[in-house]
Amino acid sequence: MTGTDTAASAPPVYASAELPSPVSGRVLLTNRVLVRISGSGTDKFLQGQLSQNLDDVKIGTSPRATGATPKGRAYCLTRLVRDGEDILLDLPTELAESITAHLRKYMMLFRGTSMETQTDGQIIGLLGNEAASSLSGEGFNNLTSPGDTLALESGFLIRTENTGEGLPRFELWQTSAIDLELDNIPEKTLADWQASEIAAGVPMLTTTTSESYVPQMLNLQHLGGVHFKKGCYTGQEVIARMHFLGQLKKSLFRFHVAEANSIPAPGTSIMAGERSVGEVVNAVGFNDGSCELLAVIRHNAVSGKLLADGQPDAVLEQRPLPYTVTEREGAAPKDT
Repeated sequence: MTGTDTAASAPPVYASAELPSPVSGRVLLTNRVLVRISGSGTDKFLQGQLSQNLDDVKIGTSPRATGATPKGRAYCLTRLVRDGEDILLDLPTELAESITAHLRKYMMLFRGTSMETQTDGQIIGLLGNEAASSLSGEGFNNLTSPGDTLALESGFLIRTENTGEGLPRFELWQTSAIDLELDNIPEKTLADWQASEIAAGVPMLTTTTSESYVPQMLNLQHLGGVHFKKGCYTGQEVIARMHFLGQLKKSLFRFHVAEANSIPAPGTSIMAGERSVGEVVNAVGFNDGSCELLAVIRHNAVSGKLLADGQPDAVLEQRPLPYTVTEREGAAPKDT
C-alpha cells in the first residue's frame, strides 16, 4: 500500500489561523474520522498490526499508536480508546479508506472481528481548560497527562499534548449524538486546531507523506506511540533496530516563518543551500502572513540556515516543542 496509488478524499484546505492564537475554543475536526473495531479478535488483531501494547489500552488511558509497513514506514498515526470490549481509533479523512482497506487484509484471519467507520461519531478539539472542565466536572482533576481519558455520556474526553507555549488541549470523541452545552465556548477553525497540533509537535500523515518515515522520525516515541517491549508486529524489526542501535539521524522539528509567500505543502523539501536536508510534514498559515510547520530534518543540518524549497526569502526559525527529543542530544533513548 502506498499513499499515492490509493483512492482518497481530497486533503483539507485550511483557512488562516488566528494570531494571537486563541486560548479558548472548540473546533469540529472534520479532517478526522472515528473507526470502531469489534469482536473477540480485536486485541490480537491490533497487537500484530500496531506499535502499541493493547494491554496498555484500558479505562482511563488512551495511548497513541502507529501502523507501519514491513519496512517500518508509518502509514497510520492514531490513538486507541477502549470502549467496553471494542477499540476506537481515529484516522485522517484523507487516508481513512486506504488504511482500513489495508488493515482488513489482516483482519480476515480473525473471525468475528469487524471494522466500521462511525458515521454518527465526531471529534471536537478543545483549546484551553474551560470547555473540558465544564464537560468533566470533578473528573477534570484526573486529566493531567496526555492520553488521560474520562468516559462521558456522549463518548470520551481525552487530554492531549499541550502546545510548546503551554496551552492545554483536549479532544472529545463523541460516539453518540448528544447535544453539548458548549455554546459559551467560541467556535474556532480547523486552521486554529492545526496550528495547535503543530505547536504541540503532533504530526498528521497525508497521501504525500504516508510511508515516508519510520515512526521515530516523527517523534512518535516521545508522544507515547511506540512500545519497544511489546513483541512482534508489522514493521517492528526495523523500528526496534533504529531504537536500540541509536540509528536515528533525523526527526521532527517545529519552525516559524515570519513572511511566507505561500504555505509549503507536505513533502516540500527543506533546503540547506543547494542540499535537501528534510521535508515538510504539516504546515499552517496565520492571518499576519506568517506560517508554522513541522518538518523532518537531519540532525546535523538543523543549526544552519534552512529554507523551504521555492521560498528563498522565507527563513525557518526553530520553535520549541513541549517534549524533549533525547536522540538529538546523544542521550540514551527511553524504553517504553
